[in-house]
Amino acid sequence: MTLEVLVCTIDNGINNIDRLILAPIEGVSYLISWQHSADFTPTDVPEPLQRNDIKIVTLQGRGLSRNRNNAIRHASADICLIADDDCAYQQSYFTNIIDTFHNDAALDLATFRMKSSYENKFYPDYSFNLNTFAKGYYVTSFEIAFRRTSIQHKLWFNELFGLGAPTLQSGEENLFIHDAVTMELNCHYFPIVIVEHDHPTTSSTRVDNHGVIMAEGAYIGIVYPCTAPLRLILKAYRLNKANHLGVFTNLRLLIAGITYYNKQKK
Repeated sequence: MTLEVLVCTIDNGINNIDRLILAPIEGVSYLISWQHSADFTPTDVPEPLQRNDIKIVTLQGRGLSRNRNNAIRHASADICLIADDDCAYQQSYFTNIIDTFHNDAALDLATFRMKSSYENKFYPDYSFNLNTFAKGYYVTSFEIAFRRTSIQHKLWFNELFGLGAPTLQSGEENLFIHDAVTMELNCHYFPIVIVEHDHPTTSSTRVDNHGVIMAEGAYIGIVYPCTAPLRLILKAYRLNKANHLGVFTNLRLLIAGITYYNKQKK
């Protein structure tokens, strides 16, 4: 069983990726999706990345979800791991991912844990099916691995969401999991560390960003259409404790996110 690490980067981020690349490991490869923004002049591929176990594909424009989809489109291994260019790994992490899928032939998608000195993120200490999230748990993109044949050409990150999207600046990973569960894929969380990330994530640094708040509103509208009104009010109160924008400002942005998404999907 082979594992491919799908690394997304943009512009000069290509120069940082050699930090996450390990010495060659049998059965493990890397696919780098290198996004070029409009004002970026492409440079030569850094020498440390010129290896037989590393493949680089390019993409014009912006949008992290677009970049992730480009990586999925070009993937070729049995198991794929979502990665960012500031992640760090150990060989044992890759072994644990491969073993998890090897031990359960019916598993389509798995989420795991990250090790971080910045994040105080809650992780249950037990495994569970992702059709019902444990209270307080949320997914970070680079904690996701999947069986390629279960996902490729069938499921994509919603390109209206995520960093670099026009309006909705987060939420793509949770929506990706929601779509996978809706497709009745076998999706589980495992309390196993598979990545190190010593940088703050969007969820912890951009709680007052309007695009992030709007994305949360759109996500609630998609996942909970019947109970969205009550959930939005509760969410507005909870957000206010973190960003102090005011309950009504948060509620207005949450509703604006739903409105925007509904207009775009038509």
